Amino acid sequence: MKYRRFFGSHAQAIILELLIVLPVNALADNTWSYHQENDQLTNQAYSFAQSPLPRPGLYDNIRLEIVCKENKLQAVIDADNLIASQGSNFDLEYQIDKKTPVTIQMKTFPDSKRKGYSDDFAKRIADDMLTGQTIFISVTTMIRRVLSTSIPLDNAAEPIKHVFADCGLGLSASESVYSLTQFEKEFGQLSPEQQQQVLLKIKQILMEIR
Repeated sequence: MKYRRFFGSHAQAIILELLIVLPVNALADNTWSYHQENDQLTNQAYSFAQSPLPRPGLYDNIRLEIVCKENKLQAVIDADNLIASQGSNFDLEYQIDKKTPVTIQMKTFPDSKRKGYSDDFAKRIADDMLTGQTIFISVTTMIRRVLSTSIPLDNAAEPIKHVFADCGLGLSASESVYSLTQFEKEFGQLSPEQQQQVLLKIKQILMEIR
C-alpha cells in the first residue's frame, strides 16, 4: 500500500506538471502565429504568419506561410516530402471552404526540393484566406504523388494582417466588406433574444429597400 501511495502521488505530480506545461505548447502548435526573424544571408529582418501543422495521420505535414521580405509579400509552403527539383515550377491548388478551387503556380527555392514560394499570387491567396474558415491545399509532386492538407483559418486574420502592415499593404476589398461567413459566425455567438432583435432589424431593412 505504501508503494502504491508513493507511486500514485508521484504520478499525479508528474501529470499535474505536464498539464501546466503542455497546454501552452499545444496551443502554439495548433494556431496561426506571427514571427520576426533575420535572414542568415542578408541579415535583414523579415516577418511571417505561419499556419499550424495538421493532426498526425490525417494529412501530409505541410505548413503555409505568408511572408513579408524586403518589403515584398510572398506565399510559402513547407513540406516534409519531396515536391520538385530545386528552382522548379509546380502547381498548387487551394480551396477556401466550399468555394471553387484555385490553381496557382509556385516555385521551389534554389536550395530546397520541399519548400516553394510565389510572389505573384501571394496577395491573392492571403486575401482569400481572410474570407474563409478553412483552406484545403493539394500539390502533385514530380513523382506524381499528391500531397494535401487542411488548415483552419479561425485565428489566421491577426497574424496575416500584421504581415500586411509590415509590407505597407492595406486590407483587400473583400476583407473590407462584411462577409456572410463573418455574419454567421458572429450571429451564432448572440443569445436567442439578441438574434431575434437582429432578425427583426434585417426584416425591416429588407422591407425598406424593396
